[in-house]
Amino acid sequence: MHILIAPNAFKHSLDAPTAARAIEAGFLASKLDCRCTCFPIGDGGNGTGDLIVHHLNGERIRVDVQDPLGRPAQASFGLVNGGKSAVVEMAAASGLHLLSSQELNPLLATSYGTGQLIRAALGHGIEQLILAIGGSATVDGGTGILRALGIRFLDRDDRAIETPEQLTNLTHIDLTGLDPRLTRLDIRILCDVDNPLVGPTGAAAVFGPQKGATPDMVRQLDAGLSRLAESVQATTGIDIAGLKHGGAAGGVSASLHALSGAQLVNGIDFFLTFTGFGQHLATADLVVTGEGSLDEQTLHGKGPFGVAQAAKGRGLPVIGLAGRVPARASEALEAWFDTLLAIGHEPTDLAAAFAHTEENLSRTARQLGNLLAYRNTNAFR
Repeated sequence: MHILIAPNAFKHSLDAPTAARAIEAGFLASKLDCRCTCFPIGDGGNGTGDLIVHHLNGERIRVDVQDPLGRPAQASFGLVNGGKSAVVEMAAASGLHLLSSQELNPLLATSYGTGQLIRAALGHGIEQLILAIGGSATVDGGTGILRALGIRFLDRDDRAIETPEQLTNLTHIDLTGLDPRLTRLDIRILCDVDNPLVGPTGAAAVFGPQKGATPDMVRQLDAGLSRLAESVQATTGIDIAGLKHGGAAGGVSASLHALSGAQLVNGIDFFLTFTGFGQHLATADLVVTGEGSLDEQTLHGKGPFGVAQAAKGRGLPVIGLAGRVPARASEALEAWFDTLLAIGHEPTDLAAAFAHTEENLSRTARQLGNLLAYRNTNAFR
């Protein structure tokens, strides 16, 4: 039996490659006569860019940048497809992991360092820019990125707006300095959420608290993003306030769509196509995927759902492994996943569950392999 192992990251515990190796170890330790192919996935969240570069055997270029608070740092981007495509991971220069919990402040954090990565990539003569935007520490509407690429955000006295806390003072946008190389690119932003830019389900309200925003900060950030949307519409005629996916990564996707022509795409669909996932499905007998939680939300553009769709398109059985699954799966979930298995084996608190994710994945995969060894696998088809 050939098992294709394609998990997403398990948030707060394992990255996708480690999760894939843990599942593989379990199957290989079981009584099942099998071979495994590990193909860790990303849906636009943190780590997606690194996985694209890995799967396509790309090269990494290191760059001096600013971290979210403007301090000197180093980050890298990837070149794939013979150098024609650059892969930029927003978290590399503007990520949450670069700040301590005491430093989190989305009124001050900016995405400028990510713009520096993009500017460096432009110097390599690329034709396509792929931007994975998960894991950012910012709610600046992408203004930091665009400032690094030559756009000026100004108040009524023509003073530069440089931090999110100043966005409510924005009155106009100057595009004259925008790097002309950017407008000639095919730009794809990989999105794993469909929240709009502003409002109760927008970037500030939903993602601000994860980045250190207090309720007062959320209100100020949302007001600033609303002001940004008004200025963008006045400048370009494009309304980004309610744009689907516009709230991703603190609004980066909305502003780059309007001001640089970026296309907002479903992260997992793009990832699977771009990395050639389909060729591995052609020889698989079973597909195993997973992430921290598999539930109804999974069906809204999350990585395991994309894997399940691709596998079912080839008539393959799909098993989902997760830390949490519904007590009773809906018909919609059962249409895509032949079975969902929770990897926990005893009552525990969340911290302990996170700490034991790797061993729980291996144990569950080993038990699953033993079960499959005694069953006709065609029963899953």
